[in-house]
Amino acid sequence: MFQVSVGGYSLKVGCGLPSASFGVAKQHAGLVDELGVTRPDSSLSWIEVRRSGNDWPFLVVVQRYAPGLDAGFCPGVLVVPETGRLFLGAGERLLAYDLRTPKRLWEDAAEMGFWSWARHDDVVVISAELEIAAWNLEGRKLWSRFVEPPWEYRVENGLVRLDVMGTRSAFDLYTGPTEAS
Repeated sequence: MFQVSVGGYSLKVGCGLPSASFGVAKQHAGLVDELGVTRPDSSLSWIEVRRSGNDWPFLVVVQRYAPGLDAGFCPGVLVVPETGRLFLGAGERLLAYDLRTPKRLWEDAAEMGFWSWARHDDVVVISAELEIAAWNLEGRKLWSRFVEPPWEYRVENGLVRLDVMGTRSAFDLYTGPTEAS
């Protein structure tokens, strides 16, 4: 387990079985979201979200996911403090939450597995095994593109520079790829 604080929020995050106090934390949360918890052939992760200075979480997410740690895929979280959005990825599951309410905004999928979140200006980008995609800071999907490993990207001056198996392309961070890119 580890704890991180960002923009007025404190997050406790763990993989594997949670601590003994986790059950009590769930009782105090305004929203408890449990996903695939009975799936035995998967990894387990959990997150508790508190407002800084509060003892109890207002959001708890527990999920089993695959592909998991044994295949090299670990969960990832990105918080956008100014909009109160939390992006969570684990295995093939992508989730977004409104931390102000709290409520789940959407669930999406990352075929073959989630890699990471990254924020570039006003855009949140996901890297996954077979996809690169982007959302605005409110959690609205902007674009998506199929990729296959090995691939990598970087953002320079509002342009996504993508290299998929040696084939390079560039496109606007906000509007995404076109047929020509």
